[in-house]
Amino acid sequence: MKKETGTSTPLQHHNAPPERKPHWLKTGIPGGKKFVELKQLLQNSQLHTICQSGRCPNQAECWEAGTATFMILGNVCTRGCAFCATQTGKPLPPDPEEPLNVAKAIQHLKLNHAVITSVDRDDLPDGGATHWAQTIKQVKHLNPKTTIEVLIPDFLGNESLIHTVANAQPDVMAHNLETVERLTPIVRNKANYKTSLHVIHTIHKTGITTKSGIMVGLGETTGEIIQTMDHLRNVHCDVITIGQYLRPTKHNLPVAKYRTPEEFDALKKIAHEKGFKHVESAPLVRSSYHAEKHVNP
Repeated sequence: MKKETGTSTPLQHHNAPPERKPHWLKTGIPGGKKFVELKQLLQNSQLHTICQSGRCPNQAECWEAGTATFMILGNVCTRGCAFCATQTGKPLPPDPEEPLNVAKAIQHLKLNHAVITSVDRDDLPDGGATHWAQTIKQVKHLNPKTTIEVLIPDFLGNESLIHTVANAQPDVMAHNLETVERLTPIVRNKANYKTSLHVIHTIHKTGITTKSGIMVGLGETTGEIIQTMDHLRNVHCDVITIGQYLRPTKHNLPVAKYRTPEEFDALKKIAHEKGFKHVESAPLVRSSYHAEKHVNP
């Protein structure tokens, strides 16, 4: 990969004119039969997806294939990360019917693999861990053949709460670093880089497959990305996803750089050489992209 000199931060790009998206970031417009069916199901069940809240560029592809990442504990987050489009504020109490509704939706869609994530719920004494465990158990009860990946918050590094989720026995547990260590205070609200690494290491000790994801294009250098890979391998992370940061709204951080598909291919090769068992690295990759391949990396 071409050597980079110097570093930059997203804040240095705040007043720069928006950069036109390159052609490799073009995506389809949602509207197929499966897309409409899934949208209606979510509305009827009062369920949320990160596909919608996070404005995922793969929504058309994944929904048309009948897959989605369910977002539990509501759609209002107690944190306000600078990269994220999810609404921030004071959430409603957890819906006691939500675990069963998620399980029924997965059953209706006949999913072989289900992905579940959540907003941060720092307002709850247990961060939502009990609700997480109940959801996983309900999904397993109604869908015994469905494998489950969970993308969890950091629970402020509380090992007991992480174990509450792990004891429900999902097949994959993910927690995203999101960015390199230097940019974490700018990109992530309240989150701590070392705490996130501790979360992943705690998951590893349970024997469950570990996974993490990062975005690029926020001002990091290639050297910092490689260093992040090393940090993840040091805590025994099995799977890594690397995708291009796309600014969801004008209120979020601007894109510092659009990395090319060739750069993503080079990062994928490096990650494999570092020992990751499975690597997804491409401009439109998000943490749940091709998640069904990550169960047995």
